[in-house]
Amino acid sequence: MMGVNDPPRGRLAIRELERGIVSRATVDAFLAAHDFPIVEGTSVTFVWRGDASAVNLRHWIYGLPSSQPLRRIAHSDLWCVTVQLPESSRVEYKFEIVYGNQRQWIEDPLNDDRARDPFGANSVCHTAGHEEPDWTREDPDARPGTMEEITVDSEALGGPRTVQLYYPARYRTTRRYPLVVAHDGPDYLNYSGLKTILDNLIHRLEIPGMIVALIDSERRLVEYADYEPHDRFVAEELVPQLERDLPLEGTRSGRCLMGASFGAVACFSAAVRYPDLFGRLLLQSGSFAFSDVGVNERGPVFDSVVDLVNRYRDEPVRIADRVFVSCGTYESLIYENRSLVPLLQAAGMDIRYVEARDGHNWENWRDRLREGLSWLYPGPLWMVYE
Repeated sequence: MMGVNDPPRGRLAIRELERGIVSRATVDAFLAAHDFPIVEGTSVTFVWRGDASAVNLRHWIYGLPSSQPLRRIAHSDLWCVTVQLPESSRVEYKFEIVYGNQRQWIEDPLNDDRARDPFGANSVCHTAGHEEPDWTREDPDARPGTMEEITVDSEALGGPRTVQLYYPARYRTTRRYPLVVAHDGPDYLNYSGLKTILDNLIHRLEIPGMIVALIDSERRLVEYADYEPHDRFVAEELVPQLERDLPLEGTRSGRCLMGASFGAVACFSAAVRYPDLFGRLLLQSGSFAFSDVGVNERGPVFDSVVDLVNRYRDEPVRIADRVFVSCGTYESLIYENRSLVPLLQAAGMDIRYVEARDGHNWENWRDRLREGLSWLYPGPLWMVYE
């Protein structure tokens, strides 16, 4: 048993390597004896093995240097760096391997935990206290909902748009369902497991049966950034068509907009332009850039977003009844999201704001969906026990 002042076992093993004669067999034994990265309380030690000019840890933790060098253990091909991270943290990262003038970013070959996104995959580190929610995994007892693909002709956007629809298990045309419009819907399906989560939460009676319209855009940085034609498509074309064709509640409280990053901006923009239409908003890590003085520092792609948020800051109005906002404390957007919340509250909306020790990624957004959806639309379980 370690004494009070002893270093954690993983770092102690590295110190032993540094003090001794490091052979290939010694390194092999060290790697076989540990899981990587080595997590010991709030200390996380990242390890890479191989020949290189330099090795850097590249991560997405706002507030820490985005590149941190690994040190090479003398007379070996083993590299390591120790980073202090709070408990219950989740971090995505890569290694940058430098060979002379060449640089290559790779996933951690010693860590099988991966997270996927539209740009590829990252390695994932969890510190003590973090657990992947069980409701994100397929439950064999949960009856699956069904998916359908439809086309919506859009005059506002100049052509047809493909929309995927999620129908809950036990769907009946004699019932009335709330409608959730999910921006970047295919990404929510592919990288956050949205269909599995909906199936599970409905099965557990944590949310009611609902219909979810999953929309997408090939020009999302334009169409999601306070773009009037997109807002008109959602409010005047998509929602009316769905309410004509499907057994929807057709009320303000029965309509919800949902999105992450620029998708959250698209939700906010549509709700501002149509303040009487949507009763619920689910906004995750919204790119709500604004400027107090001077010019926008995030670049021209954010110019229209800054104009939107600045206008709202000048004159906040009620744009929904309930708004769920979440953001990761390791995101550069944490300040903007924290700043938006009191404005929404001052305008008379019921707000729930949640932070997590995570970054700007799809699994962070996935892990907040249970709390967000069940607060916006509590199912029979919460109606009984809350």
